[in-house]
Amino acid sequence: MNTITPQRASGTPATDSPAPATGSPAPAAPATGSPAPAAPAAPENPVLRVPPASPAAAAAHFAASLAFHADVSDVAAALAAGGDPGFVVLDSRSTASWDQGHVPGAVHLPTALIPEQAGTLLDRSVPVVTYCWGPGCNGATRAALALAERGFQVKEMLGGFEYWVREGFAYETWEGPARAAADPLTAPVDAADCGC
Repeated sequence: MNTITPQRASGTPATDSPAPATGSPAPAAPATGSPAPAAPAAPENPVLRVPPASPAAAAAHFAASLAFHADVSDVAAALAAGGDPGFVVLDSRSTASWDQGHVPGAVHLPTALIPEQAGTLLDRSVPVVTYCWGPGCNGATRAALALAERGFQVKEMLGGFEYWVREGFAYETWEGPARAAADPLTAPVDAADCGC
């Protein structure tokens, strides 16, 4: 009896050996129950890295800030209104700094002299607004502390003499009155009020 070898459609004899693999192998199916790969982390927001305070805490903070500080334009507006502004401005810098330029009508009392002279030059019933050179100087803060420790009501003028000049307000030097054009980065050039 003749044995007939089965033929494949291609005409090649069938064997028990698997056909050679062609191309890339198919990817293995993922194991059931495996976690999905984590999505890439979103970039951290530098503004909200520390969350904002609660509205109540923010209100308390900003109310306190206004109790401790006055800005240059508000001080200038109060002095320009005429009459008694209800406070006195105090320049806490050295004599050389005072001569170089100071706010008109200010009292000159360097911080180091506050302990011995504040009681003579100032009235404890009148609030004091201190200033020094500018944002890079904490002389006005130290002067305000020295006055508060001696029973004076006190605020610090933000920006100091630097921003008084940069916002275009008149000042006095040992040579007489002076004034600079307003710096457009600190005050409107063509308006009297910044709208803040």
